Amino acid sequence: METNRQKKIAGILQQDMAEVIQRLLSDAGRSNIVVSVTKVRVTADLSLAKAYISVFPTKFANGLMKDIEKMSQQIRHEIAQRTRHQFRRMPELEFFSDDSLEYIDQIDRSLKGVDNPIEHPELLQRRKKK
Repeated sequence: METNRQKKIAGILQQDMAEVIQRLLSDAGRSNIVVSVTKVRVTADLSLAKAYISVFPTKFANGLMKDIEKMSQQIRHEIAQRTRHQFRRMPELEFFSDDSLEYIDQIDRSLKGVDNPIEHPELLQRRKKK
Protein backbone atom coordinates (compact mmCIF):
# COMPACT_ATOMS: atom_id res chain seq x y z
CA MET A 1 0.00 0.00 0.00
CA GLU A 2 1.33 3.39 -0.96
CA THR A 3 1.87 6.04 1.67
CA ASN A 4 0.68 9.61 1.20
CA ARG A 5 4.26 10.71 0.57
CA GLN A 6 4.67 8.14 -2.21
CA LYS A 7 1.43 9.29 -3.82
CA LYS A 8 2.45 12.95 -3.68
CA ILE A 9 5.87 12.27 -5.16
CA ALA A 10 4.33 10.08 -7.87
CA GLY A 11 1.89 12.85 -8.79
CA ILE A 12 4.61 15.49 -9.00
CA LEU A 13 6.83 13.19 -11.07
CA GLN A 14 3.98 12.27 -13.40
CA GLN A 15 3.14 15.87 -14.20
CA ASP A 16 6.73 17.05 -14.62
CA MET A 17 7.76 13.96 -16.56
CA ALA A 18 4.95 14.41 -19.08
CA GLU A 19 5.95 18.03 -19.70
CA VAL A 20 9.66 17.24 -20.01
CA ILE A 21 9.19 14.26 -22.35
CA GLN A 22 6.75 16.14 -24.58
CA ARG A 23 9.13 19.11 -24.81
CA LEU A 24 12.15 16.91 -25.58
CA LEU A 25 10.22 15.14 -28.33
CA SER A 26 9.05 18.39 -29.89
CA ASP A 27 12.65 19.69 -29.79
CA ALA A 28 13.73 16.51 -31.60
CA GLY A 29 11.17 17.16 -34.34
CA ARG A 30 8.61 14.55 -33.31
CA SER A 31 5.60 16.79 -32.92
CA ASN A 32 3.03 14.41 -34.43
CA ILE A 33 3.27 11.91 -31.55
CA VAL A 34 1.21 12.11 -28.37
CA VAL A 35 3.00 10.82 -25.28
CA SER A 36 1.36 10.59 -21.89
CA VAL A 37 2.61 9.32 -18.56
CA THR A 38 -0.28 7.14 -17.42
CA LYS A 39 1.06 6.00 -14.06
CA VAL A 40 4.08 6.51 -11.83
CA ARG A 41 4.83 4.16 -8.95
CA VAL A 42 7.44 5.04 -6.35
CA THR A 43 9.11 2.46 -4.12
CA ALA A 44 8.73 2.67 -0.35
CA ASP A 45 12.27 4.01 0.14
CA LEU A 46 11.63 6.67 -2.57
CA SER A 47 14.74 5.61 -4.49
CA LEU A 48 13.07 4.29 -7.65
CA ALA A 49 10.17 5.56 -9.74
CA LYS A 50 8.59 3.36 -12.40
CA ALA A 51 6.86 5.38 -15.11
CA TYR A 52 4.34 3.86 -17.50
CA ILE A 53 4.28 5.67 -20.85
CA SER A 54 1.45 5.55 -23.38
CA VAL A 55 2.22 6.49 -26.99
CA PHE A 56 -0.25 7.37 -29.72
CA PRO A 57 -0.09 6.30 -32.53
CA THR A 58 1.07 2.96 -31.18
CA LYS A 59 3.17 2.12 -34.24
CA PHE A 60 5.84 4.52 -32.91
CA ALA A 61 5.83 3.07 -29.38
CA ASN A 62 8.85 0.73 -29.60
CA GLY A 63 11.19 3.25 -31.20
CA LEU A 64 10.04 6.01 -28.92
CA MET A 65 10.55 3.93 -25.77
CA LYS A 66 14.14 3.29 -26.86
CA ASP A 67 14.65 7.03 -27.36
CA ILE A 68 13.17 7.77 -23.93
CA GLU A 69 15.51 5.19 -22.36
CA LYS A 70 18.47 6.93 -24.02
CA MET A 71 17.30 10.31 -22.70
CA SER A 72 16.50 9.02 -19.19
CA GLN A 73 19.44 10.79 -17.53
CA GLN A 74 18.52 14.08 -19.21
CA ILE A 75 14.87 13.63 -18.17
CA ARG A 76 15.94 12.85 -14.61
CA HIS A 77 18.19 15.92 -14.50
CA GLU A 78 15.49 18.28 -15.78
CA ILE A 79 12.92 16.94 -13.32
CA ALA A 80 15.48 17.25 -10.51
CA GLN A 81 15.99 20.91 -11.46
CA ARG A 82 12.24 21.52 -11.35
CA THR A 83 11.73 19.75 -8.02
CA ARG A 84 14.95 20.66 -6.20
CA HIS A 85 13.08 22.32 -3.33
CA GLN A 86 10.54 19.49 -2.97
CA PHE A 87 12.71 16.33 -2.93
CA ARG A 88 15.75 15.48 -0.88
CA ARG A 89 16.87 12.97 -3.49
CA MET A 90 15.62 12.50 -7.01
CA PRO A 91 14.55 8.86 -7.53
CA GLU A 92 16.06 6.77 -10.31
CA LEU A 93 13.68 6.49 -13.26
CA GLU A 94 12.58 3.36 -15.10
CA PHE A 95 10.30 3.56 -18.12
CA PHE A 96 7.78 0.96 -19.24
CA SER A 97 5.41 0.94 -22.18
CA ASP A 98 1.78 1.09 -21.07
CA ASP A 99 -0.27 -1.01 -23.47
CA SER A 100 -3.49 -0.98 -21.43
CA LEU A 101 -5.33 1.08 -24.08
CA GLU A 102 -4.29 -1.42 -26.72
CA TYR A 103 -5.45 -4.29 -24.48
CA ILE A 104 -8.84 -2.63 -23.92
CA ASP A 105 -9.18 -2.04 -27.66
CA GLN A 106 -8.39 -5.71 -28.34
CA ILE A 107 -11.09 -6.83 -25.88
CA ASP A 108 -13.54 -4.40 -27.44
CA ARG A 109 -12.79 -5.70 -30.95
CA SER A 110 -13.19 -9.32 -29.85
CA LEU A 111 -16.57 -8.54 -28.28
CA LYS A 112 -17.72 -6.86 -31.48
CA GLY A 113 -16.22 -9.53 -33.72
CA VAL A 114 -16.88 -13.18 -34.52
CA ASP A 115 -15.68 -14.57 -31.19
CA ASN A 116 -18.32 -12.83 -29.11
CA PRO A 117 -19.58 -15.39 -26.55
CA ILE A 118 -22.66 -13.29 -25.84
CA GLU A 119 -23.88 -13.48 -29.44
CA HIS A 120 -22.55 -17.00 -30.05
CA PRO A 121 -23.13 -19.12 -26.90
CA GLU A 122 -21.76 -22.25 -28.63
CA LEU A 123 -18.29 -20.74 -28.16
CA LEU A 124 -18.66 -21.23 -24.43
CA GLN A 125 -19.07 -24.97 -24.93
CA ARG A 126 -15.61 -25.09 -26.52
CA ARG A 127 -14.08 -23.30 -23.57
CA LYS A 128 -15.53 -25.49 -20.82
CA LYS A 129 -13.15 -27.76 -18.97
CA LYS A 130 -13.60 -31.43 -19.70
